[in-house]
Amino acid sequence: MKLSLFDYHLDPSKIAQHPSEKRDHSKLLCVDKLAKKDPIDHMFYDLPNLLSTGDVLVINNTKVIPARLFGTKVSTGANIELLLLDEIEKNVYNALTKPAKKIDVGDEIILSDTFKMQCVDVKEDGIRVYQLIYDGILIEHLESLGKLPLPPYVKELNDDERYQTIYAKHSGSSAAPTAGLHFTEDIFDALKQKGIENIEITLHVGLGTFKPVQMDDITKHHMHEETYVISNDAAKKLNDAKRAGKRIIAVGTTSLRTLESNINNNTFHEGTFQTSIFIYPGYTFKAIDGLITNFHLPKSTLLMLVSAITERKYMLSCYQHAINNDYRFFSFGDAMLIL
Repeated sequence: MKLSLFDYHLDPSKIAQHPSEKRDHSKLLCVDKLAKKDPIDHMFYDLPNLLSTGDVLVINNTKVIPARLFGTKVSTGANIELLLLDEIEKNVYNALTKPAKKIDVGDEIILSDTFKMQCVDVKEDGIRVYQLIYDGILIEHLESLGKLPLPPYVKELNDDERYQTIYAKHSGSSAAPTAGLHFTEDIFDALKQKGIENIEITLHVGLGTFKPVQMDDITKHHMHEETYVISNDAAKKLNDAKRAGKRIIAVGTTSLRTLESNINNNTFHEGTFQTSIFIYPGYTFKAIDGLITNFHLPKSTLLMLVSAITERKYMLSCYQHAINNDYRFFSFGDAMLIL
């Protein structure tokens, strides 16, 4: 399957540079995955009226950390930029490194008087593995020295909290689960009143979610592993929903990938796991019945994922509808409900 099949033209003016003034005042495009009718325009605050009593939403409660760091290579004084991706073991992290070619095993990078990183392994795609060496508490160092890892197409953000969901709890992501950015307490109150349940899971977003596809044959693309957690309570609620025949709707592609990775023999399982699942057209969904998501980059694994839920040409036609009707794209853009 060719990468070019997932390309589309987007004028840069359509890329959202900042969030909507109110989280739930973004647009919401409703897509019928089976009938493939013309999509219908709504606002995100309409969501409770677009779902049915008994539906179950699955939300990713990960929290973005200030994972973008700037340091100096001890031996040469070279400036090094790092993006922490995931913790392999206690205080040992994968990190996207620029320029990676300047860092080899044994090299040390100084970030402050009390915080340094030593390279212990070299991986592909600009990734190096580092032992973190510091005094005190890591998150305090990151909050003092680091920056939120905003997408490269976003120039600035006045309020860092707008790159966190209101239900973010567990620190560990190097990017936000952006479909969740639209939710407000008012939305959750309305969902609860209608009898729609929320179930929380955690997937720490890393390179697996946002790494570009570089292979012309997409089936040869390799997804990096990401860590996810499903609690005993969440697994029980998900299994109860499955047995009752309720619709399970993932909020965001990270929630979807978590559920599709975890389900086995129609059953969800508690625990901490790794996933490198890559979903593209031809995939048979076992866990979810619908998806709330933003609009994704051309040729991205996430566009391939949403195309797998319905049909590629139909999904691209929905994207064209969004372009024609002034929807805002990517992380701070508008949303889509696929049912």
